[in-house]
Amino acid sequence: QVQLVESGGGLVQAGGSLRLSCAASGRTFSNYAMDYVMGWFRQTPGKEREFVAAINWSGTNIYSAASVKGRFTISKDNAKNTVYLQMDSLKPEDTAVYYCAARKGPYARSRYQYDYWGQGTQVTVSS
Repeated sequence: QVQLVESGGGLVQAGGSLRLSCAASGRTFSNYAMDYVMGWFRQTPGKEREFVAAINWSGTNIYSAASVKGRFTISKDNAKNTVYLQMDSLKPEDTAVYYCAARKGPYARSRYQYDYWGQGTQVTVSS
């Protein structure tokens, strides 16, 4: 099993920054960490959960949605089993619940291809 715990959400003014963290744990993850792709998704009420960014465990492959490219940066600290999402130049339309996800296998953008999810953290950007 894999457990994911997000933190770092909150309220920020437009143009501001936040950094989300996702700590991964579990025996399966510890033994096979290099096989996992870590992703960030977000969801607003009434909408589908959408892909934001993903990174493979070695950090050599990074993918971002067009809507956040140049503003959000995904990174990871293998020693801490933690993935980060640095969000800069935030806009009101970035307001959502942000979820961390893990997938054993190659990169994917679809939420349905991720096996493990965190509980989500609220990000609210005021105008």
